[in-house]
Amino acid sequence: MGVYPIHQALEMAENQGLDLVEISPNANPPVCKIIDYSKFKYEQKKKQKEIKAKTQKTVVKEIRFGPNTDDHDFNFKLKHAINFLKDGAKVKAYVHFAGRTIVFKERGEILLLKFIQELEELGKVEQVPRMEGKRMTVILSPKTGGKTK
Repeated sequence: MGVYPIHQALEMAENQGLDLVEISPNANPPVCKIIDYSKFKYEQKKKQKEIKAKTQKTVVKEIRFGPNTDDHDFNFKLKHAINFLKDGAKVKAYVHFAGRTIVFKERGEILLLKFIQELEELGKVEQVPRMEGKRMTVILSPKTGGKTK
């Protein structure tokens, strides 16, 4: 402990057979420790791995509709979305307008709004329906209480 000139600190580390490692370079004066550098690097890597393991990975599942999707197909895809949200995954639903179906934008928006309304108790809207090229997209994320992946 204490403030030492750099040559004296290096000499102290050499006498102990260890390395002089700069811990906080922005401090005034810079903070250094006399430790085994390879052990220090190993522990840092171990901490990073631990932090990475604890972070939650978000999965985004996509569901595709057409502007003329019928009730049966809608309900079938709705069941899949319910399962995805229960498993803790985000759901990205989109209506793909192919060719001349682009004139049915209102149908696509109504379909997505109906989809949002059906999933109201399981998920919250992260992004309202909006056009992206030939797709109208909506993103739903699970409400708290779902499983984590």
